[in-house]
Amino acid sequence: MLRTWVTSSISLPEACSPAHESPGFRKKCVPKVHGLDAGSGSPSHIIHQYWLQSRLLPSGRKGHLAPGAHRPLNLSTLQLAYKILSLSAVDLLKSIWDLHPWRFLLMVSIEFLRGIMPAYRGYSQALLINELQSLIVSERYTWSRLAGMIASELLGIGAESIIDSIASTNENIVRSASRFALEYRQMEQRVRLDLPTLADPVVRDLLQESELFVRSFDGMSSFGLFSTFDFLRILTLFSELVSHFLVLTSLPFSVPHLTALFFSILSAIIPLVLPWTTSGLSSPEDYAGSEEARMAAKQDKMRHLAYSDTYRPEVLLFGLGPWILKSWAQARKTMLGLGRSPRTKGPSMISLPYLDFSGMFVVMQNIPLVLLLNSPSASLGAFTLYRSSVQSLFVTVRNLIYSVRMAYQGIFLMGAFSAAMTLQPRLHPQANEVVEYQASPRGAKIEAKNLFYAYPGSQDYALRNINLTIKPGETLAIVGYNGSGKSTLAKVLLRILDFDSGELLLNNADIRKIRPEAFHAHVTAMFQDFAKFDASARENIGLGHIQDMRSPRAIDAAIRLAGAAEIVQSLPRGLKTKLDIASHEQSSYAFRESYRNSFAHQHHGLSGGEWQRIALSRAFMRARRPEIDLILFDEPTSSLDAHAQNWIFESLEKCSHSPEGKPTKTVIFITHRLATARRADRIAMMENGTITELGTHEELLTLNGQYAALYRASI
Repeated sequence: MLRTWVTSSISLPEACSPAHESPGFRKKCVPKVHGLDAGSGSPSHIIHQYWLQSRLLPSGRKGHLAPGAHRPLNLSTLQLAYKILSLSAVDLLKSIWDLHPWRFLLMVSIEFLRGIMPAYRGYSQALLINELQSLIVSERYTWSRLAGMIASELLGIGAESIIDSIASTNENIVRSASRFALEYRQMEQRVRLDLPTLADPVVRDLLQESELFVRSFDGMSSFGLFSTFDFLRILTLFSELVSHFLVLTSLPFSVPHLTALFFSILSAIIPLVLPWTTSGLSSPEDYAGSEEARMAAKQDKMRHLAYSDTYRPEVLLFGLGPWILKSWAQARKTMLGLGRSPRTKGPSMISLPYLDFSGMFVVMQNIPLVLLLNSPSASLGAFTLYRSSVQSLFVTVRNLIYSVRMAYQGIFLMGAFSAAMTLQPRLHPQANEVVEYQASPRGAKIEAKNLFYAYPGSQDYALRNINLTIKPGETLAIVGYNGSGKSTLAKVLLRILDFDSGELLLNNADIRKIRPEAFHAHVTAMFQDFAKFDASARENIGLGHIQDMRSPRAIDAAIRLAGAAEIVQSLPRGLKTKLDIASHEQSSYAFRESYRNSFAHQHHGLSGGEWQRIALSRAFMRARRPEIDLILFDEPTSSLDAHAQNWIFESLEKCSHSPEGKPTKTVIFITHRLATARRADRIAMMENGTITELGTHEELLTLNGQYAALYRASI
């Protein structure tokens, strides 16, 4: 059984090796099926395999069902559903049980009791009607007995109402706690996964179906989703079905009774087989106050940070995962009402369809009454019980069939969730291979040997045969034409992207054996496509080092190094000003919602150069810290004037050298302005994904190659 959620892992497919290929061509290769090449005996591997098989198109056609598509109902998929259920259901139910054991037990007990109540209610009402009929026929009005039965009926109705209220409140508490726990684990997994893992289409499909499963705990069964809690509905319906059946079998079966039963069945079944129109779904509940609106915006913003590929590099590099998770959890708990008195909601009701045949059905439903009244054993109570039990029986059967069908589909989503929670990031080394990062007092040493990398789905390599050694404390400039692979190389060196083949050493250790988060703790960087966060200026800067976000001294130092003091001072509310990211993420749902709900203060727009200063400030937040061994800036001054460029590179010099002028950090910067490249100790010229020239500025001019041609063209 799958006794833990994250300890076992599903390994990702190995990249194809280009060792014997021509430099400019990537051969077509078929990677191993995702998740099936290691740990073949683990429950997580088996669940993942069954989930993959369930998505195969029927009738032997090639391809897979779209994520969230309903699986066909056949013997093969039934067997897969049973296997997935047997491997994952126990652990999922145990995790829910552990949140509120007694509340969960109470919920199950009440659901069973709720299933019996309709039949009991019908039976007690039949007795009351019979007693009333007997009094009228005999003309002996024993009001005390009748009053007692009426009082008993009213007490039963009151008790049922109390039970429904208790059940609703209890279920809301358990459902909210379970929903938060699953959403938390889903968010936790999303912020862990790296870009190479998320680039795998199988992983994306797996995560999408896992997301559908988590969303089903939002009470969205009417949208075609089915959560674990809705399995309890099957228990209710089944107990209701049995109780109605037992009531019917306890009634007399004379010819008039059987005829009445026939017409009751007919009047109940016709509405179920004729077309109907259902009432529309109610609109989502509006947020009651400003606090909920603010929390809704915050949870959407944090969720967007966790899910968006746009922010992924900086989320990983700056270690923002725990901060995102904590901020989201605080907002989500507020939205779900966890940690405060729950708001009681009335019990859910199943709305019966409105049909335009009411007159005909009234006539049909009165036929049993006429038949029974002509019988010596006739009673209005029997008629009422016949009619209510038969109608309830067919409605229950219909709802039970629907619930079982949706439960069948929900099993595969549950399997996707169980498998997704065991995914391990591709860049993470195996536990028995981990090598601790060894800091260097003079900066990081990097050695790249025959590196190849191709973007997923591409047949051509973005990086080819990269050979490069960067000494500790050295400053390297990378230049080249657009599309030559400069930014891709930067992300490979930073372990944002993986390489397909070759070797990359960091301080003489295989970088694949070093945990990415351990390496990132000793790195600061600014990407060419830097992130613009929907947050205040303080947060946009402070995210470079979360621990110092509330430190005015650290924030001010980073702002000065980036030359952004005038920009911050010009903002309406200084560092508290919310920055407008409309030009960057205007199509994002999270942006629109958070922007709409940010009614307290308007967002302030920045120019491209001003945004670049903010991003530089973020990178400088930890550039001067002693644990930083590597600084990598990708086009840090592309939108800045000559004076600002000079300021930035002087700041880089201060951060990477001691007061005595000795190098303490390795610096790599990418630029298209060759005048700034002269500041570096060495320059690497890239063309078509490989380094074609490497040396000092003077050496490359003497070589008279592409660098020399570019340099002459720039002056």
